Amino acid sequence: MEATRGEITVYIADAIRGLYSERDARRIAVIAAAALSGDPEAKFLADPNQKISVEGVEACAAQLAAGRPVQYVTGRAEFCDLTFHVDESVLIPRPETEELVCWALSCARGLDRPQILDVCTGSGCIAIAMAARLPQADVTALDISHAALETARRNADMNGVKIRMVEDDALQGMPSLAGAAFDIMVSNPPYIPRSEMAAMHVNVTRYEPHGALFVDDADPLIFYRAIASAARRMLTAHGALLFEVHELWGERTAEMLRSEGFPDTELRCDLFGKPRMTCSRQTRK
Repeated sequence: MEATRGEITVYIADAIRGLYSERDARRIAVIAAAALSGDPEAKFLADPNQKISVEGVEACAAQLAAGRPVQYVTGRAEFCDLTFHVDESVLIPRPETEELVCWALSCARGLDRPQILDVCTGSGCIAIAMAARLPQADVTALDISHAALETARRNADMNGVKIRMVEDDALQGMPSLAGAAFDIMVSNPPYIPRSEMAAMHVNVTRYEPHGALFVDDADPLIFYRAIASAARRMLTAHGALLFEVHELWGERTAEMLRSEGFPDTELRCDLFGKPRMTCSRQTRK
């Protein structure tokens, strides 16, 4: 398509207005157009009247109109000022998870060579962001999905960090890490009850991996309980276990963690005032 930047943006936005608000449609259109053209997003905002030639605009707009997330269409997502490759094998990194990373980084402050484990790593965004900011750390990323770990490996290479990748099951106690000790364990595990699926946007339910999102309503804390149990033996004497949590299950998650042997558990709200993360301190001497 040969058109001005503004016209290309409007073309894409028009295709997806039925799925998104006006503001979101415009934002997604700019992201997609910039990725297709190779130009910075700022150029589409500052110089919309410049005529350019861009291939694949129609196909891109069709994918977005079908509900496919723009991050999967472009193959990239931004997280903690880093760029990640994403596809349907992994969840798209969310901004609120950046707050969990910041909390985990503060827990590592003062440690000479922190041993860090990211459970249910997916794209590797948490592990890689921490490794990038803590070059002295030894970081391990664990996931049950081989495809997700391949994506995480690609992202580690893209961002120039070295991370140990482990394929194992968090619900089975992570036996391949038997005997390992970590100063920090952090996880954004599956936590959305399946009953909530019907109310969620099609761009999530149709495209993002259900195994990384949903849990049975009968036991929505199953991953938290299993990981907390493993953490009791895997954390160092004053180690920290951090979770991203469902905003409606924050207090219940914190109570469960206290009952599982972490009486020193803090529930923290995100920037929007929603209870979205916990930090449990090991109290073993």
